[in-house]
Amino acid sequence: MERMPQEPDLGKHIGEWWKENCARAGFWPTLRVLLHIFWQFARDSMPSRRRRRYGDMDFDWDFRVDTTSATVSWRDRLLGEFHSAYQPTEPEAFHAMLSAVDLDLSRLTFLDLGSGKGRTLLMAADYPFRRVMGVELLPALHRIAQENIEKYQAESQKCFTLEAICCDAREFVFPPEPLLVYLFNPLPELALRKVVANLERSLAEHPRAVCVLYHNALLEHVVAESKLLHKAVDAENYALYVTDGPAAQDRMAASRQSQAK
Repeated sequence: MERMPQEPDLGKHIGEWWKENCARAGFWPTLRVLLHIFWQFARDSMPSRRRRRYGDMDFDWDFRVDTTSATVSWRDRLLGEFHSAYQPTEPEAFHAMLSAVDLDLSRLTFLDLGSGKGRTLLMAADYPFRRVMGVELLPALHRIAQENIEKYQAESQKCFTLEAICCDAREFVFPPEPLLVYLFNPLPELALRKVVANLERSLAEHPRAVCVLYHNALLEHVVAESKLLHKAVDAENYALYVTDGPAAQDRMAASRQSQAK
């Protein structure tokens, strides 16, 4: 039986966030950001804002699962403000992004860092990946993801090896196999830098094909600084990075142009 990690200590996480940001930006800028976070959290806790979060329920109705952001507890929402607020990926956007990956998906493992309640894992199962994995920090969201994986049934499903892991993405050890790593702004900048460094270390130890699919790439400069990843697709709402350089870029660019015709 899986041993469930303890619920993260809210005070400890805020303290670590404060220490890291003060060291990087200074006391007063960090204080302004902290006050903005609490103001934003209070505003988003209003009843009208909560009702708006129920707007992402269509996927849940279709497959009888729970991936909406509306039912996340106040504690986990506040923790998310210091990491990345939970927001499930829209199915239409997800399938559009996957169509840009001009590689044999059956050779790749899909890995979502910051997988939340697991919606992206379920959608990835509609593709012929070797396996599908998700990494989530918050135990409450992880438990729901496990339940969703057990419930999910779809005629379109092609991958049946799904796994949800509860751990800090900064400490996650990348499996030594070809990967498609999915990011939807799961981490603040310092944490994302550590994840990219861990990926580079893994690539140095186990050279292999790896794609990084970054949706709503607000911190793309962190990924772009990597010397082992090269941009293959630069779209309006996502960026795709690969490990095998210009050849993959040309191949994916040609594929994208043919799809546009």
